[in-house]
Amino acid sequence: MRKVLRFLSLLSAAIVLAAALGTLVPRPLWPAARAGVATRHILVLHNPIHTDIAIPVDDVVRKRFHFLMDAGMPSDAPEVRYLVFGWGGRAFYLQTPTWSELKAVPVMKALTLDASVMHVDVAGDIVEPHPDVAGFDIGEDQFATLIDYISASFQQGPNGPVVVENASYSSFDRFYEANGHFNALVGCNTWTAAALRTAGLRTGWWNPLPVSLGLSMRLYN
Repeated sequence: MRKVLRFLSLLSAAIVLAAALGTLVPRPLWPAARAGVATRHILVLHNPIHTDIAIPVDDVVRKRFHFLMDAGMPSDAPEVRYLVFGWGGRAFYLQTPTWSELKAVPVMKALTLDASVMHVDVAGDIVEPHPDVAGFDIGEDQFATLIDYISASFQQGPNGPVVVENASYSSFDRFYEANGHFNALVGCNTWTAAALRTAGLRTGWWNPLPVSLGLSMRLYN
């Protein structure tokens, strides 16, 4: 029993150290030279365990993600200001719309290995400053690269991105099959961090939790 407890203590210490180093070591190590004027304002939305990226909607964005309207999302409604994207584990995302519906099997899959899905929602005006919102200004080229990264996360079928039938939290959001696999080391927040890096922003080297991602973003941007 003593050996087991010692192992668990060492494992916990290793995880804490990895998370600390992952936050404090920037990625990339050196900031890239600023290219162009920062004309786009994107948002990172977070709760205690998950982050999403909200991108402002215009005609170019609507055209790029036209398949959302085909699936019944009101992305062309005049009151829609943002499209909100998140990547995550299929079982946990689909089966846990609220904390009260938390189940053992989705949690186990999230901690081990699971297929992934993209969750897309719409939003109107988002108030800033807000404790759960972080805003960043980027240039047009960085914005285009970010859009490319988000688009590439959708799994493609014969007719484009594959919607997950009968899966949504409300009348306005949708789930799509995604590329990649989800686990405890490569999760929703590491996807967000990778997306932000494509937009020319710096994150920590490894950000498994919103709090570590948020801290690294404040430190290096």
